[in-house]
Amino acid sequence: MPSPVPALKRIPVVILTSSDEDRDMLRSYDLGANSFVKKPVDFNDFADAVGKLGLYWALLNEPPPTAGGA
Repeated sequence: MPSPVPALKRIPVVILTSSDEDRDMLRSYDLGANSFVKKPVDFNDFADAVGKLGLYWALLNEPPPTAGGA
């Protein structure tokens, strides 16, 4: 299903969930998710995972170029 607001279609979508169901993962990707992450139950592990996700999206991920090519 195309995004009803074209300006929003390039916003990264990360699913952070307790689900480990294949159907949930497939549905998330079918709907346009960029990442599916099963969150750890232990709080310290959860905090570590969220920190790593933030670093990935801020430092490693290559976003698409802006419309003006800047």
